Amino acid sequence: MRDNSYMVIFPGLAIMITVLALNLFGDGLRDALDPKLKK
Repeated sequence: MRDNSYMVIFPGLAIMITVLALNLFGDGLRDALDPKLKK
């Protein structure tokens, strides 16, 4: 496994980037659609 560390690093990075993107998308969607937040 020491020689093939890219087999763990790249999928881990892909999952991390996907979760971050979905989190930011959800925050933006909530900001756009939640009428309670608008002042």
